[in-house]
Amino acid sequence: MDNKLKIGKYELGSRLIVGSGKYDSFETTKEATLASGSELITVAVRRLNITDPDKENLRDTFAGTNVKFLPNSAGCVTAEEAITTFRLTREATGIDLIKLEVIGDTAKTLYPDVLETIEACKVLSKEGFTIMAYTSDDPIMAKRLEDAGAHAIMPLAAPIGSGLGIQNPYNVAFIKDAVDLPVIVDAGIGCASDAAYAMELGAEGVLTNTAIAQAQDPMMMAVAMKHAVVAGRMSYLAGRIPKKPYATASSPVDGLIQF
Repeated sequence: MDNKLKIGKYELGSRLIVGSGKYDSFETTKEATLASGSELITVAVRRLNITDPDKENLRDTFAGTNVKFLPNSAGCVTAEEAITTFRLTREATGIDLIKLEVIGDTAKTLYPDVLETIEACKVLSKEGFTIMAYTSDDPIMAKRLEDAGAHAIMPLAAPIGSGLGIQNPYNVAFIKDAVDLPVIVDAGIGCASDAAYAMELGAEGVLTNTAIAQAQDPMMMAVAMKHAVVAGRMSYLAGRIPKKPYATASSPVDGLIQF
């Protein structure tokens, strides 16, 4: 089974990406991340210290592990804010693999402003960033992000932190058909079966944060997500049987001796 997730020039051994928010401590964040098997963790640059050596630093917590940081532009509401955030982040850390998100509705849905995201993507791609673009589950916008220079498309499953799971499964398939980039289902994952379903739909990966961080047992949920992503990928590659309206006997009846 091809278990490598390739995003631009980067290659990861796990198709599960996790977040760093909503944990009670940096140490718990580390323990859950390692339990998940993920090699990539998102960090909200505007909300969490990763550059100041005089403060508790998540980078120090993960020192000595194989986990890479994925800075994201959470909290940015314009293309210019996101561009500036990532320029400063790369200058401070040297990291050029980024999760680009520009939020349009900060009050209720946290839905992305895809037009601003596309504008930011155009600039950042020209500056050499490897861009994972958070977007709505719209195949037209996904294609425009690809044209703008994105290296991975990250459609939401449902509103951030909602735990509702995939609301529009057909749209994931439509996006898969529309682009020649990895599709990573992001936002709204609530449990391991949601992650497995995303992978069975053909997604190349899953990103989840709240489902693990706020589970009653984060470590157990982290392990569950790890296995769900692997199982979902294997199920997709194996190829499911077609759905039928009526029963089909499991054992053939032709040739049976009649009594």
